[in-house]
Amino acid sequence: MKVTIITVVFNGEKYLKDCIESVLYQDYKNIEYIVIDGGSTDRTLSIIESYRSQIHYFISEKDKGMYDALNKGIKVATGDVIGILNADDMLASSNVISAIVNEFNEKDADGIYGNLNYIDLSSSKKIIRRWVSNQFVKNDILLGWMPAHPTLYLKKELFTHFGNYSLDFGTAADYELMVRFLYVHQVNARFLDKLIVNMRVGGMSNSSLKQRYLALTNDYKAAKKNSLPYPLITIFFKKITKFKQFLF
Repeated sequence: MKVTIITVVFNGEKYLKDCIESVLYQDYKNIEYIVIDGGSTDRTLSIIESYRSQIHYFISEKDKGMYDALNKGIKVATGDVIGILNADDMLASSNVISAIVNEFNEKDADGIYGNLNYIDLSSSKKIIRRWVSNQFVKNDILLGWMPAHPTLYLKKELFTHFGNYSLDFGTAADYELMVRFLYVHQVNARFLDKLIVNMRVGGMSNSSLKQRYLALTNDYKAAKKNSLPYPLITIFFKKITKFKQFLF
């Protein structure tokens, strides 16, 4: 099984090296690594160039944002399975991908997801939140449940059948895709009880009060677009369930 990992980046010089090396140090070797840059003006391109021989596809050009860049990566991906690793984040250990592949084979799954730690910007050893997931059933999504997007690995054929990331939902494009795949199309996604990603705190949807409001609005639009019966209730529970991630 070939696994494609896509990293999109724009002016990500501070943490990109850690991200790339977490992919290259995997003990599973049938990995296709794709890096899509949005036209960076800092040292990002020189960092990428230093690993260029180990990156299977790379392009640097202006795009319409993160999810447009992800769609570019999905279009050229040749793997059986596709995963996303943000430029600020790291695979949590060297056997993450081998464990995911083993789970795909054992469970005959369409998708695999796992656990995620939010880590401090200044220290990768300082954990701020723990996102410990579980095996879901369809109605869990109505109560605000969702997998941690950076831990979700999906068979490429799902994107062919059900579409890529929509650019109509801002930073909620990942939430919309997960609701569409898991709730509407009911793909067979299985939980792997393993730490998959260390994710640095921050992110586009939490950068300001305005962004938080837009994220909430886009979550509602995504829920409504996919015909969740009580979208306001779903979004309410989606927000409050995150509080338990701080209790560890």
